[in-house]
Amino acid sequence: MTFWEKLEQSIAARQSLLCVGLDPRGDHLKGYRTVDDLNKAVIDATADVACAYKPNMAFYEALGEAGLAALRETLDYIPPDIPVILDAKRNDIADTARAYAQAMFEVWGAGAVTLNPYLGRDGIAPFLAYADRGVFILCKTSNPSAGDLQDLPVRGLPLYRYVARLAVQWAEGRPIGLVAGATYPSALEEIRQEAPEAWLLVPGVGAQGGELEAVLRAGLRPDGRGMIINASRSIMYAEDPAAEARRLREAINAVRGAAMQGLTRALDPLERERREIARGLFEAKCLCFGDFILHSGAHSPVYVDLRRLVTYPSLLERVAHVYARLLEPLTYDRIAAIPYAALPIGTAVALQVNKPLVYVRREAKEYGTRRQIEGEFRPGETAVLLDDLITTGGSKIEAIEPLLAAGLAVRDVVVLIDREQGGAQDLARRGYRLHAALTLRGLVDALAEEGLLDPADAQRVRAYLGEGR
Repeated sequence: MTFWEKLEQSIAARQSLLCVGLDPRGDHLKGYRTVDDLNKAVIDATADVACAYKPNMAFYEALGEAGLAALRETLDYIPPDIPVILDAKRNDIADTARAYAQAMFEVWGAGAVTLNPYLGRDGIAPFLAYADRGVFILCKTSNPSAGDLQDLPVRGLPLYRYVARLAVQWAEGRPIGLVAGATYPSALEEIRQEAPEAWLLVPGVGAQGGELEAVLRAGLRPDGRGMIINASRSIMYAEDPAAEARRLREAINAVRGAAMQGLTRALDPLERERREIARGLFEAKCLCFGDFILHSGAHSPVYVDLRRLVTYPSLLERVAHVYARLLEPLTYDRIAAIPYAALPIGTAVALQVNKPLVYVRREAKEYGTRRQIEGEFRPGETAVLLDDLITTGGSKIEAIEPLLAAGLAVRDVVVLIDREQGGAQDLARRGYRLHAALTLRGLVDALAEEGLLDPADAQRVRAYLGEGR
């Protein structure tokens, strides 16, 4: 049985998401003779409601050999049907990481361990190699200065959110756990968006002041699981640990029931992102509704002007993140942006994905280098064409021709918005694949559902797009 299966069974048997932390202070034994005596008393008092136990290695290591002996006594005393998470926050490279994994899983016999992701994939892989064990990767911790590093922007995301995304990739389809503090419910919601199936280990309820209702609504999966709430000091040093554990278990379950009803109506992460982007573009006047004359001379009830993104850096960064997600599965050497609207977007995307940018001038220079393609490249490389939106495929095909003439290969075109007016089909006939993050119809629907777009305007755009409703 794997750790995750054991955890599921324990949750079901005890009807509890409560994880009890076993963090004994050597100078505060509540009248018990030894640390392991205190731990055994807490286990006896809470084993009927604790879905898991989480000893923190620091409190045992601080007591030297006696503390490590107490940890062994404690681990051996925990009922075999209750999984154990060893809170060690280990990580290192190569043989050292493998040695840590061996110590946690083979020497101490932990079912799962907390890990620091700072060293990247190869610091996590030795722990993931134990297929029957679990890992919980530090994502957004509950301490006040967590934001010093964890909130820094990485490829358009706060680092904690990017770590959640990486963790899902590292797991390669297997269950994965993330540590996300209860003191930051909004971050919990973002983490859940990035890792819909992950198990969240949530410290900070109780002594650290996390709000239980906000935490559960932000982090629970729609099945009412996927999260365990850890409480350590508030239970271990309560006057009556059994009563406090039962009280907290019941409080979690009460909120859990109400939260599950709300989750059944919750938007999925991609739908939520679509609405947020639509709102941002609308507020920045990148989407305008009325009567507009297009370059072709035709009238349109909607006008898309993504050149305005340069005035809204946070929105531009978010849009660049959407492009970065489209680019993830593609194989390419360079990004080729089409002037003019796509140049600042392409620059922002290149910074996020760490790929070089080139662009095709609308006309070759009549002086200096007389180059039509700006930026370094080598013939035989593959470029992905990037633009803001697509109506028909004509302008994209025109932009591809000088790239091909210079010896670059082009297979893919990425845009933020597809107006769904034949562009994808035009490109496909020439052997190119279109990748669009959003459709104009989808943006209109999102704005209408949010009450930001007048129903009559929405209807005109739908009719214009041929939807006829």
